[in-house]
Amino acid sequence: MVAGSSTPPPKPALCSYDTTVFDKNTTATISTVHPDIIETHILTRLDGPTLASASCASAQLRALASHEDLWTNICHSTWPSTTSQRLRHVISEFPNGSRSFFSDAFPLATRPASSRNSSENPDLPLELISAVDIYYKKELIFSKVVETETVTSWFKCSPFRVDLLDQKEAVSTRIPHPDTEDTCRDLEDDMELSWIIIDPTGKRAMNLSSQRPVSVHRHWLSGDVQVKFAAVVGGGSSGTATEVAQCGVVVTCGGSARGEMHVREVSLQVEDMDGMFLNGKDSLVILMRGLEGKRGKGKKREEERKKEFLEFLEKKERGRKRS
Repeated sequence: MVAGSSTPPPKPALCSYDTTVFDKNTTATISTVHPDIIETHILTRLDGPTLASASCASAQLRALASHEDLWTNICHSTWPSTTSQRLRHVISEFPNGSRSFFSDAFPLATRPASSRNSSENPDLPLELISAVDIYYKKELIFSKVVETETVTSWFKCSPFRVDLLDQKEAVSTRIPHPDTEDTCRDLEDDMELSWIIIDPTGKRAMNLSSQRPVSVHRHWLSGDVQVKFAAVVGGGSSGTATEVAQCGVVVTCGGSARGEMHVREVSLQVEDMDGMFLNGKDSLVILMRGLEGKRGKGKKREEERKKEFLEFLEKKERGRKRS
């Protein structure tokens, strides 16, 4: 600076950033966030129900939340069994791929497709696929996909039963062998199961599990623990009465030499109000009406399934006393 001059020195130059300034009276919205950030850093962190809710918020979110990869990853993380090559192919043929599969398999089936007479059978599939995942304390202990043909006379006339393990098979777990009834009842809080029935021809799916057990008991002689999961499915109507059936999944666990439980049996059967196990043909009718029926919103599904199971038992007991 020249001596005696009153002119102040120039200010040093500041780095310039490309910034966006919002008026204080303007409310920022999700549309101001770059789509790549929304898809990569936000939507990938959501579970299925939350992602579905987010897709209803705006047209932009609906488009971003419809990407197949998002729903494929959610299905795989929710149900590891869906990573099998066969199920990947089947799910890809659903109307909206993995999103359609999730919307079918996650919520409850609230009512059958119609109230037609039970003698009127819907079109029955040639095959059923079962996708089963069992967790203990949030850790996956068993996962399997089983394909069941439904066209033979033997299947149609025999009691319907889907077994995931052969008689000599057993799956080791970290579940401690229950020493007391209190420990046995703890399994109601620690074990979770998903059993998804899939009609590959009709491209529909339905979860038959209560997710958490509806009952747990230990056999007095063998010491094996039977953990039951159930779903009550409407079967239509007969006369003035509404028919329902119970789809029951039983997980049988036995002790090992190391003191831990082994899963020895995982099976599905369909039972009517008289306590009779239905044959293959009648079970298919029940399952198909459930597959084609309306779905719930998926909220409080565990409580609803447990309540429906208890109501089913009460109705069955009242019917037994009347007879």
